Amino acid sequence: MDSKEAMRTLITLTLMLTLVNYVETMVIPALPKIETQFSTTATTVAWVTSAYLIVGAIASPLFGKLGDRYGKKKVYLLSIGFYSLAVLLAGFSTNIYFLIFARAIQGLGYATFPLAIAIITDLFPKERVAWAQGILSATLAAGPALGLLVGSYIVQDLGWPYAFHTAFLLSIILVIISAKYIVEIPEKTREKIDYLGATFLMLTVVPLLVYLSNGPNVGWTSLSQLLLIAISVIAFPIFLLVERRANEPLMRLDLFGVRNIIVANIAGLISGAGMFLMFTGLVYYLQLPQPYGLGLSIIESGLLMAPVALVMMIVGPIVGRLINATGPKPLLIIGSVISIFGYLLLDTLRYSVYEVVLDVMITAVGLVNIMIPLVNMVAVSLPEEQRGIGIGMNTLIRTIGSSIGPVISTVFMDTYTTWIIYDFNDQIVPLAQVPSYSAFHYMYTAAVGIMFLNLIVALFTRNYVIKTGQHA
Repeated sequence: MDSKEAMRTLITLTLMLTLVNYVETMVIPALPKIETQFSTTATTVAWVTSAYLIVGAIASPLFGKLGDRYGKKKVYLLSIGFYSLAVLLAGFSTNIYFLIFARAIQGLGYATFPLAIAIITDLFPKERVAWAQGILSATLAAGPALGLLVGSYIVQDLGWPYAFHTAFLLSIILVIISAKYIVEIPEKTREKIDYLGATFLMLTVVPLLVYLSNGPNVGWTSLSQLLLIAISVIAFPIFLLVERRANEPLMRLDLFGVRNIIVANIAGLISGAGMFLMFTGLVYYLQLPQPYGLGLSIIESGLLMAPVALVMMIVGPIVGRLINATGPKPLLIIGSVISIFGYLLLDTLRYSVYEVVLDVMITAVGLVNIMIPLVNMVAVSLPEEQRGIGIGMNTLIRTIGSSIGPVISTVFMDTYTTWIIYDFNDQIVPLAQVPSYSAFHYMYTAAVGIMFLNLIVALFTRNYVIKTGQHA
């Protein structure tokens, strides 16, 4: 493959993934304004983000399988085409339910990341795959940083619909560029799509994610919630049974027995929970009034995250290069240790903006050293004809982890609270109930425990070193 074509593909994929992550982050500061404009509740408006996540989780493995079967570029363009159309519709939403519908369709764009990883894994020589994966993974930092910074200004000054309008114009440009410059990756298998297995996978994952999303707002033991978890529990063994009996399964179950696939999926679940536990708690802490938090505005919070994103963008490609020399195991161990240290700092040293920036930068370095090796392990451990679906399944599992993290944070913040009080004419007036110091202490203590568990899982990695022309 011409190296120029490969680099053009990588640059195009990087720009598109940055845009997707930008849009998904800029939605967050828009939520209060959306809630006010449509006169709805916080529970309903939370579906603006949940709908995207839930559809995206199930789309990742399905689109990955479609990419293996029909060609990854075709399916990638289909994914971003749906995404761009949904971004356009979201900007013209006339009620909250139409916006939620548009956001659900946007969830099909969630499959762009596993498809992009699969494309560059097929395209680049083995010794450069990890480096390219590091660049793509850096978009997970660059996009959110832009979303918090640029998105906050657009939402504040122009209104939340313009955040979608501007993103749509950019997405159309990138769709055209993608169609022209991304190299076509031929289909890797002639297998039929196992739609029955896909149905039961959906019945397993969607109710579970809805249960996790609804829990903090409607409770964990209501009849509707118990029904959701029952559907998930019943559907999962049926999915396994269907896959074992299928001549052409959605994904070969024996591949889940490969040691590095097991490690990547378990560690992806654990580290996803730890990462989003931190970010959820941090968003609250930064904006709580002093002395309960740092009292920052949304825009100030976005500015605070900019150096963190810069560090991740620099470290990502470096980690990608190191994988070739060291293999993933040492990096996973180092990443887990650094993350533990970062969470300990967040627990004990977070009383100024500079302290928080330092803490999160250290934690981010650790997380990058975990994320990129995990993606690489999945990509290189799978046969070519199972690569798209395998990376998609890993994305789904990490998404479940990222849904568990905010639940843990919410439980601590709801359990350990204090009152903001105001002295009015010598009368103490309680104004609002907010998370207390103990909430954040237990939150980051839990995060330390989670990352220690990740460290233990990392020890079971079967290490490998990639050299030019061989895979050892």
